[in-house]
Amino acid sequence: MKVTQTTAALFAAGATAAPSAKIQSRAACSSAVTLDATTNVWDSYTLHPNSFYRAEVTAAVANLSDASLSTAAAKVADVGSFLWLDSIANIAKFDDAVADLPCENILGLVIYDLPGRDCAAKASNGELAATDIAKYKTSYIDPIVAKIKANPNSAFALLIEPDSLPNLVTNSDLATCQAAASAYETGVAYALTNLNLPNVVMYVDAGHGGWLGWDANLAPGAAELAKVYKAAGSPAQVRGFATNIAGWNSFDQTPGEFSGTSDAQYNSCQNEKTYISKFSAALSSAGFPTHAITDTGRNAVTGLRLEWGDWCNVNGAGFGVRPTSDTGDELTDAFVWGKPGGESDGTSDTTATRYDSFCGKDDAYKPSPEAGAWNQPYFEMLLKNANPAF
Repeated sequence: MKVTQTTAALFAAGATAAPSAKIQSRAACSSAVTLDATTNVWDSYTLHPNSFYRAEVTAAVANLSDASLSTAAAKVADVGSFLWLDSIANIAKFDDAVADLPCENILGLVIYDLPGRDCAAKASNGELAATDIAKYKTSYIDPIVAKIKANPNSAFALLIEPDSLPNLVTNSDLATCQAAASAYETGVAYALTNLNLPNVVMYVDAGHGGWLGWDANLAPGAAELAKVYKAAGSPAQVRGFATNIAGWNSFDQTPGEFSGTSDAQYNSCQNEKTYISKFSAALSSAGFPTHAITDTGRNAVTGLRLEWGDWCNVNGAGFGVRPTSDTGDELTDAFVWGKPGGESDGTSDTTATRYDSFCGKDDAYKPSPEAGAWNQPYFEMLLKNANPAF
């Protein structure tokens, strides 16, 4: 998955790292969990280092090309990250992930299987056709709802459908996005309505400052999120929005990475902190909750991209600030690791069906496998360039 607009900003530079999260020996809470979405739940819960990413990192440690990295690499497994339920089959990952979830941790889940998914790119096109809204509801959302209901003593943070609503705002000229528009809005509303459970907090994806942060996109972007939120009945467990998911933008670098470009005058959101401030104001006017989480998983290095919109396996990237609620910004609930570092954004194989030209650009790492597949050399690069270091 990744954005398809010539707009994406930087990495979180200069922030202070929180200690990496360690799995505790305790299991689920002894009673039902109720999350108050009017508050910042990240002040009370630690993002869970889920078992799937832990296994990927453990395997990566065993396969290191540079043995001197092993101690640092092993520490990555203890960092909380979101688990991507990006297909009907991958819903099965839920069970193992929740099995070792201690009461003080919150399990981050990415809800990501809309009909006609990723309508403006090829690398992460989904399994459902744009007409498969009924299947999305009954075979994807409903089983996730059932699993969460079966685990009332555990806490869940849900990131709702990356790239979907932003694509409707900025890529409405594409036939693929036009065909998917109805399913996107209907599907996201259905997800918000049915996942509105007491032990859940939800954030709707809002791209990043280089996407909806353009001055002309702020109000339309806010209107689109608010439209779907209201269609869902304004669910109480929606806390706000997510930014920079699987992205590269800095949280607070000033001046911004692309502030010197000829079109910078049209985008005042040169970092994610400014974007959150400005987009929150637009959302408030539109009637949508105004708090955010921001992905800092791979944004430790700036100045790597040729353009804001270059989103695929950026070469020279590094692991960024560990998940924490200590963001220094009232509107930003937490820094999170949304994209598991080491999993590819898309293949660089030009003959592949899902090859996207962004994955062949000069600033994209090559070779890279299909989206979601593990890329060992890229993981090692992220580790070497991590800031703060492991």
